[in-house]
Amino acid sequence: MKVVVSSQGDSLDAAASPVFGRCPVYVFVETETMEFEAVPNPAMNQGGGAGIQAAQFVVERGAQAVLTGNLGPNAYDVLAAADVPGYLVPEGTVRQVVEAFQAGRLQPMGNANVAAHAGMGAGGGRSMGYGGGGGMGRGMGRGRGMGRGMGRSGGFAPAPPQVSQPPAAPAPDQESELVQLRETLKGLRQQLAETMERIDKLAKEE
Repeated sequence: MKVVVSSQGDSLDAAASPVFGRCPVYVFVETETMEFEAVPNPAMNQGGGAGIQAAQFVVERGAQAVLTGNLGPNAYDVLAAADVPGYLVPEGTVRQVVEAFQAGRLQPMGNANVAAHAGMGAGGGRSMGYGGGGGMGRGMGRGRGMGRGMGRSGGFAPAPPQVSQPPAAPAPDQESELVQLRETLKGLRQQLAETMERIDKLAKEE
């Protein structure tokens, strides 16, 4: 099986990179023989769209799985459309990461976890700062609102039923909505893949 590891260097003993779209090197490894090919990342210095270009690059070179620290949403969608799974890697060398994959110790990236990991990884430190700040601001705003509402109710006894009862009823609706959203995402991925394929064809004809 041919896997690709985002790497800081061009050998099996190089440190694996936690970044996918802008890592320095991709190391393609045949898991059965540990034969490898190190290729510089052509999207490393792109001003934008590095994740998409990087994902297209590794897919075109025959990668059947991506081993990296994180994937942005665009890169994940490109890989998902090509049926190439992503796996979270721990710290270590390229060789150690591949061995962990072979032993089944790497966690696959699922739909529920991709947005969080991708937001932290995409664009490096700047995206991490902006994403974290926005999320905390919204969360604290809701918390203060709940606190004032409970205070005005004049006691702790009435508050617990108001907080604990509502979540029980919406659960089925949330599950149905989740199913619908997943179906919508599946369609969007297919459209994305077709659009990118068309763009590539037009670009080659120029």
